[in-house]
Amino acid sequence: MAEGAAEAPAESGGGGDSGASAPERGVAPIKPQYLTTKEQFHEFLEARGEEKPSQETEAGDPGGNDLVEPEAKRIRLEDGQTGEAAEPGEQPQVQKRARGQNKGRPHMKPTHYDNNRLCPSLVQESAAKCFFGDRCRFLHDVGRYLETKPSDLGPRCVLFETFGRCPYGVTCRFAGAHLGPDGQNLVREEWVQAPPVRNGLDKALQQLLRKRKVRFERAEQALRRLSRDRVPGPSPAAAVPKVTGAESAPGQDSGDTQQALPGPDAGALPSGSVWTRGPLTDEDVVRLRPCEKRKLDIHGKLYLAPLTTCGNLPFRRICKRFGADVTCGEMAVCTNLLQGQTSEWALLRRHQCEDVFGVQLEGAFPDTMTKCAELLNRTIEVDFVDINVGCPIDLVYKKGGGCALMNRSAKFQQIVRGMNQVLDVPLTVKIRTGVQERVNLAHRLLPELRDWGAALVTLHGRSREQRYTKLADWQYIEQCVTAASPMPLFGNGDILSYEDANRAMQTGVAGIMIARGALLKPWLFTEIKEQRHWDISSSERLAILQDFTRYGLEHWGSDTQGVEKTRRFLLEWLSFLCRYVPVGLLERLPQRINERPPYYLGRNYLETLMASQKAADWIRISEMLLGPVPPNFVFLPKHKANAYK
Repeated sequence: MAEGAAEAPAESGGGGDSGASAPERGVAPIKPQYLTTKEQFHEFLEARGEEKPSQETEAGDPGGNDLVEPEAKRIRLEDGQTGEAAEPGEQPQVQKRARGQNKGRPHMKPTHYDNNRLCPSLVQESAAKCFFGDRCRFLHDVGRYLETKPSDLGPRCVLFETFGRCPYGVTCRFAGAHLGPDGQNLVREEWVQAPPVRNGLDKALQQLLRKRKVRFERAEQALRRLSRDRVPGPSPAAAVPKVTGAESAPGQDSGDTQQALPGPDAGALPSGSVWTRGPLTDEDVVRLRPCEKRKLDIHGKLYLAPLTTCGNLPFRRICKRFGADVTCGEMAVCTNLLQGQTSEWALLRRHQCEDVFGVQLEGAFPDTMTKCAELLNRTIEVDFVDINVGCPIDLVYKKGGGCALMNRSAKFQQIVRGMNQVLDVPLTVKIRTGVQERVNLAHRLLPELRDWGAALVTLHGRSREQRYTKLADWQYIEQCVTAASPMPLFGNGDILSYEDANRAMQTGVAGIMIARGALLKPWLFTEIKEQRHWDISSSERLAILQDFTRYGLEHWGSDTQGVEKTRRFLLEWLSFLCRYVPVGLLERLPQRINERPPYYLGRNYLETLMASQKAADWIRISEMLLGPVPPNFVFLPKHKANAYK
C-alpha cells in the first residue's frame, strides 16, 4: 500500500509564535522574513497578490491557539474536554474541525456524467446502428447533445496532437481542434499511432472471467503440491480455502466448460473448450527451475513505490522523467482482477517509458493469489510481480491481507510458494517491520522469504500500529540486511533529500524505495542522482502540473468525465505538494519529511498559492490548467480537513 496515499501522516511538533527565533520541533525552519500569520496568508491569496501585506508577524494569541499552526493540524482535544472552563450561561464551544481519514465519503462513481450523454455508437462514428436500439439510455440526437454540452476548455486537443485522432469526437472538451465544418471528426493519417500503453484487458478474456470459465491449470497443480507438502497443522482443507463472496476465486466451475489461459503471444482466447493448436514446447511440459527464471537486477536503482490513488500512470511518467529507475503499478486486489473488473485492470497499465515495471497484488488466500499470478503471467508484460504485505488500512487488514499476512505465516508461505511456481518473472514482497509497534517480525520472516523463493524484499521501517507517528527505523533495516543476505533488501521510509538517500544506502541496502518523498517533490530523483538541492521555481512546478494534466487527458480521456477524473487526481496530488517548502526559503537544509510548513509568503504569488493547505486554493490551481470546475463540484479527498463543497 502506498505510504501517504492512504492516510495523512501524523506530523510531530506543536504550535508556536511565527516570529520566534528558535526553531520549533516538527516545524520547517523558514527564514523569518517569509513567515506570516494565517490571516495575512489568506488575505494575500484573496487579494490575488495585488498588494503584499507587511512581513512582520504577530505573536501567538493570548488564548493559546497558535496562529502559525495550520487549522487542519491543531491539536485535537479529547472528547468532552475544552480549552478553558466554561462559565455558566456561556454558549457551547463551536464544533471542532474534522480531522483524520475521510472514511464516510461515498465509494460510488458519480452518475451525473450519464445525464445527456451521447451514445457511444455515435461518438465512435460506427457504421452499425446502436445495439440496444430503442432501449438505449443515451442520446442519439447530436444537435440536442450540443445544446447542453459545456463550452470547450481550450483550442488544442492533446489526443489529436499526440495520436492524430481523438476517439472522443464531438464529446471532447477540446473538440474545436478536430471537428470539421459539418461536425465530422478529423483524422491526420500521417500522425495516427497506437497509444503507447500496454497491459490492457481483452474483452473476450473479460467475458470469460465474468462467467468464471477460465481454467487455471498451473495454479491448481501448484496448490495441490502445496497441499501435499504442507506441514501438518489444522485441517488439510485449510491449504486451499473454499471461500465465498468477494474472496471466492473465479474458475471453480466444472472443468469441462472452462477455457484454458492463452499463451503469452496469443492474440485471443480459444473458441473451443481445450487449447489444442500450436506446437508443443518445453514450457508446456517442463517447469522452470528458480535458476532459469528471469533475473531482476535493480541494485542501486531508485524505486518509485506503488502509491494508491496518487501513483497513477500520469504521475509515474512524471517521476520517470525526473530519473526514477523502477516503477510499480498501484495496489490491485487479486479477487477484483479475477472477476474482470475494468477499473482494477486499469491499475496494471504500463507506459512505454517504464522500462523496469512491476505490478503489486493484494490478497489473503493462496488460491486467489496463485490463480491471479498465473492470469497475469499469461496476459500482461511485467518485469516482476510484488506481493503487498505492508498495507495497514483496516479494510485490507481485517480480511487477512496486507500486514495481517505477517502474523499468518502458513498462509503467507503458501502464497509466496504458489505464486513463485506459476510466475516466469521474479516475485518480490513488500513488508513492514511488524504489526505491533514494539514487536518486530521482519528479521524472522526475511530468511523464510528467501527460502520460499522471493527474489527481492522491500522493508518499510515502520509497523502497522505506528503508521506515521514516528520516523522510520533505519537501524532496524540495517540489521535486517544481514538477516536477508544474500537476497537483496530495499529500504523505504522518510527519504526527502539526497542526504537522506545517502544515509539510507550506508545501511547496506541494495537500493531505496521512495514514496511520500516523490509525492512532495517528484524531482527528488534528480536531486539524488545529481547530489544537489534544487531550488525549483514556482513556474517550473506549474509546468510539471501542466505535464501531469496532459498525461492525464491522454490516459483518462478528454471528454467531460476524463477531464474531471484528471482534475480529481490532480487535487489529490496537490494535497501532498502543498507541504513542500522551496529551498530558497529554508534557514536550514534539507527539509525533513516530518516537518510541517508554517504559514509563509513565497517569493511570488504562485509560490504562495502552492503552499496553501485549503482545498479551495487547490481548486484554483486546477482551474489554471483545466478550466473552471463544473457547477455543484464536490471534492471529497481522503482527509476530512480538506473537503471542498
